[in-house]
Amino acid sequence: MSLPPTGEQHVLRAGDAEAVVVEVGGGLRTYRAGGRDVVDGFDAGEMAADVRGNVLAPWPNRLRDGEWSWDGTALRTPVTEPERGTAIHGLVRHVAWRLLARSDDSVVLEHLLHPQPGYPFSLRLQVGYELSADGLRVTTTATNEGDADLPYGEGHHPYLAAGPGLRVDDCTLTLPAATRVLTDDRLLPVGSEPVEGTPFDLRGGRPVGDLVVDDCFTDLARDADGTAEVRLVRPDGTGAAVWMDASYGYLQVFTGDVVEPPSRRRQGLAVEPMTCPPDAFRSGEAVVRLAPGESTTGTWGIRPL
Repeated sequence: MSLPPTGEQHVLRAGDAEAVVVEVGGGLRTYRAGGRDVVDGFDAGEMAADVRGNVLAPWPNRLRDGEWSWDGTALRTPVTEPERGTAIHGLVRHVAWRLLARSDDSVVLEHLLHPQPGYPFSLRLQVGYELSADGLRVTTTATNEGDADLPYGEGHHPYLAAGPGLRVDDCTLTLPAATRVLTDDRLLPVGSEPVEGTPFDLRGGRPVGDLVVDDCFTDLARDADGTAEVRLVRPDGTGAAVWMDASYGYLQVFTGDVVEPPSRRRQGLAVEPMTCPPDAFRSGEAVVRLAPGESTTGTWGIRPL
């Protein structure tokens, strides 16, 4: 039997729910519950195109020209989005993650990122997935294994499924963000504005329709526990929600207008919890500084509606 492009497939089951987590990239390939797709994933014989389900570290989103500096040292990491001249979504999307722990309904994977040009730091990453009748819980921990402070940011890239025969146009989106990050034609930040009075004010929930979104949002409304939640609801009232703890102060939302092949466009909504905004390694905004031996943890999840 040939090896799938994403390596070992870790199948989690809990009641009528099933999720598949993959070795390559440490991400979420599929998630079904109650006989329906919760996420718009990909087949075992495919790579994770369009960043589907990937872990985004040690930075999420885009880094201008792949160039930045840390404590006075200029650094350059390879440009991985040549059409926009950016280094996008970190360094661990196409690497193998080692299995640390496994049960019927959970898995923990680890990747040790060694020093390299553009990111000369030793960073240990662990990501754990736990499936239950209530949903899927994802916990990511980063630890500085080196002898100097390092910068860190992290995100995840699930696509919520619009549903069979549907597009995101047919769904209602609730996005509890008061501020949208403004970007240039390279999707790099140039400022921000309140969403109030704009088509991007989705705090009360409204049909997506023909709205095109590939934007970062912040100033998220949270409950008493510090949790923010994005909801995508289908016409029949089913759907899914992505929730995130206070570690994730930013969200990238993407309506999938340029994914390939064109037949897949707008079939899923990317809802990306992020600890920092685009180009954070240049701006310094919300970048986590980890001292040697220090760790940071963030938790988010998906629940069916």
